[in-house]
Amino acid sequence: MASLNDSHFDLFDLPAQFALDASALDHAYRTVQAQVHPDRFAAAGDAQKRIAMQWATRTNEAYQTLRDPLKRATYLLHLRGIDVGAENNTAMEPAFLMQQMEWRESIEDAAAAKNVDALDALLTELRDEERMRFDKLGALLDSGANQAAGEAVRQLMFIERVASEIGTQIERLEN
Repeated sequence: MASLNDSHFDLFDLPAQFALDASALDHAYRTVQAQVHPDRFAAAGDAQKRIAMQWATRTNEAYQTLRDPLKRATYLLHLRGIDVGAENNTAMEPAFLMQQMEWRESIEDAAAAKNVDALDALLTELRDEERMRFDKLGALLDSGANQAAGEAVRQLMFIERVASEIGTQIERLEN
């Protein structure tokens, strides 16, 4: 068994890369989870039960991180010594800042007009942008352009927040 301090990738015996085979991750998760599930240690002593619980928790956290592309990219950068620092580092390319303002304005206009179709169209546009940026992020990570990948992660975090806001507006207007 791996160590509790091993990387998430090592825990599941997967390559430390952005592109992951989702079915291989799922299979590895089920395999590790079956080995460490606390129910297997129901008759064990308290110390073994605590260790099993630590392993189960660690396994679940690792799986949740690796199955989410944005969390996986952030984690991969962390392993490479890069702190995405989205809370502190909000500097972005001017073109992306302009795009942010346009998206925000479109959301406000559509919400004020109670135009769910416009919000749906904007959400589709954002999801397309997100897919394109994830492809770019994968290429940046594969090439070792870690600083640029960090910038891409911050941009994707923003896009996810905006998409969530649009979803909230749509839900509000539909209710």
